[in-house]
Amino acid sequence: MAHEELHLNLRNLTEEDYPQLKQLMDRIYDDIGGAWPEETIKELVQKFPDGQICIEDSGELIAVALTVLVNYERFSNPHTYDDLILKNERVRHDAVGDAMYGLDVFIHPDYRGYRLGRRLYEARKELCRTRNYRAILAGGRIPNYHKFSDQFTPAEYIERVDRKEIYDPILTFQLSNDFQVTRLMHKYLPEDQKSMGYATLLEWNNILYTPPAPVLKTRKTNVRMGAVQWQMREFTSVEEVLKQVEYFVDALSDYKSDFALFPEFFNAPLMGLTDQLDQTRAIRFLAGFTKQFRDQMSEMAVSYNINIVTGSMPLLDNDRLYNVSYLCHRDGRVDEQRKIHITPHERRDWVIEGGNHFEVFETDAGRVAILICYDIEFPELGRIAASQGVDIICVPFWTDTKNGYLRVRHCAQARAIENECYVVITGSVGNLPKVENLDVQYAQSSVFSPSDFAFPHDAVMAETTPNTEMIMFSDMDLSKLTLVRDEGSVTNLKDRRTDMYAVKMNSQK
Repeated sequence: MAHEELHLNLRNLTEEDYPQLKQLMDRIYDDIGGAWPEETIKELVQKFPDGQICIEDSGELIAVALTVLVNYERFSNPHTYDDLILKNERVRHDAVGDAMYGLDVFIHPDYRGYRLGRRLYEARKELCRTRNYRAILAGGRIPNYHKFSDQFTPAEYIERVDRKEIYDPILTFQLSNDFQVTRLMHKYLPEDQKSMGYATLLEWNNILYTPPAPVLKTRKTNVRMGAVQWQMREFTSVEEVLKQVEYFVDALSDYKSDFALFPEFFNAPLMGLTDQLDQTRAIRFLAGFTKQFRDQMSEMAVSYNINIVTGSMPLLDNDRLYNVSYLCHRDGRVDEQRKIHITPHERRDWVIEGGNHFEVFETDAGRVAILICYDIEFPELGRIAASQGVDIICVPFWTDTKNGYLRVRHCAQARAIENECYVVITGSVGNLPKVENLDVQYAQSSVFSPSDFAFPHDAVMAETTPNTEMIMFSDMDLSKLTLVRDEGSVTNLKDRRTDMYAVKMNSQK
């Protein structure tokens, strides 16, 4: 049949379709009993109308998918066809089941080659996602097995079909539609002589499935990120800096942001209040204000109902200096992340040391890691964060030149692509001539995404005007990360050759 003659329509099956359905099933299943009784089909349509899907061509029924709801724990274990279609031809349908079970898919022989089966399977998957069912299960016949039973065991046959050394009309199709064989079932359909009674238990997992939970404990999947591209300016007191911080927190909160991200060393202008001849003493002077900034920004997080990533500040701990960022949760908790990789400038002029602990933080709006400036230029940390399920990597940075900024930007975009997560960078702008080593700034803050169809074509979600003080917003759909990791055009995390290489965290102090 020429494709230009087709007039296909995907819809739900109705009781009135039975005469055509019977004719189709009798033709396809003449070797195992033909069509199901009309009462069985009526029961399916009445009990689970959305699960009965068909395709017609100019009013003629040509493809059908029949489905019931089942309890996942029961039917992800061995069972037989009789456990689904009972002796009296009644259908086992669990109205409160958490998984779909594909009873059958059949297509008119004259229409094979038009990928109608794939259309039916995609409709099933979309229903599974929309209704938040856990999985789609199916018992799959292996009708070509009788041709090879004297050569291979059923398990060997399945393995060879998986490697495409043998073609099986049902199993090959199921595997090409992302189903996984979870077990081999014996005596599934004893009268199926071609399969010799064997069947595979196939499973397609709904990666977006969310187990039932109280609404107040449900984690957000649509997250608004806010960031501050901070103007360096002279300040006369800590209170003046905190007043400017609160101004931005208030503004970001007004726009219902879930996060406020500040740049690295955003409070460095306070070093202008002390002697600039001794840089080691100046940075330690600045560290004297860090506890006050942490506590007051934590208070802002609670009062403005926004999670705040505090940029970074120097921290004096047992007379050793670190570069630290705080995650101030809006429920009052405070997490700490010290910069791991210290630049030659920080080490030489300020005697800053690298931290020895790295983690991904659980928030009410996703799993967040903080990589401070230079840290983003080391791919190992991003990969470790990805292995812990990170959704968003926050990168507060400070760069003085455009080439320094571009190092941060390009590495951040690479981390977003290779780890299939969002990465947010924000820095400071303007000149600060009275503070040694911080006299010039260059920044263009940005939000990067994975590079695939669900995201912007250039994988840039948002960005600021370069070298201008402003705030930036980006709405992130965390469910898209789940999809791209499992069903993307490429799946970087899934396709790693962990048999050849690995990235691991040594013991942390």
